[in-house]
Amino acid sequence: MEERRERKKRQTREALVRAALELFDAKGYEHTAVREITDAVDVSERTFFRYFASKEDLAISFARDWTDTMLAALGKRPADEDPLTAMRAAFRESVTTLAAIDAHDGTEPGPPTYLLVTRLIDSTPSLLAQHLRYIHDRDEEIVRVLATRAGVDPDDDLRPRVIAALFGGLLFLANRAWRVEGSTTVEQMLAALDRYADQLTPALFGHWD
Repeated sequence: MEERRERKKRQTREALVRAALELFDAKGYEHTAVREITDAVDVSERTFFRYFASKEDLAISFARDWTDTMLAALGKRPADEDPLTAMRAAFRESVTTLAAIDAHDGTEPGPPTYLLVTRLIDSTPSLLAQHLRYIHDRDEEIVRVLATRAGVDPDDDLRPRVIAALFGGLLFLANRAWRVEGSTTVEQMLAALDRYADQLTPALFGHWD
């Protein structure tokens, strides 16, 4: 019974997020009311506020879910894997895990949540600022996981911070390429990340002839 209740709560939360993102994409974030989101899912506004403090909280929730999933995946990567490879693999696992939730949420197929969130944040200055603040605050957790894997103290050893910052830059470039190219799948975004990551060593150490 408890498992069924938890599954129902998770499904309701996912349905609220999906409905909200699709409404934001169609109407604009500022022009979408909480009531419209709850109507789309056929729940009360009181139910909405049991899951989210506000529209902004809902919009940023994907970053929260993604970071939690990636941290868990990164912590499980093999200890002998180099840090950048581990970050790439953990990111791939986290995004595909969330994409699988999309595929099994019981709704009609549509744009991946990752794409809807990226569009929304890019087009809404207040959310962009909040998103950047949130990612900045969670960076320290990524640094700590990288340091723990390597057995170093991140307060003395700068390498975990360098890798975290470097990966953040690669992800920014991949996301931008993904949007500019008009790609619509998570697989295309992961391919864009691979293209940039594969150029890292030539860019840093190769001769630019």
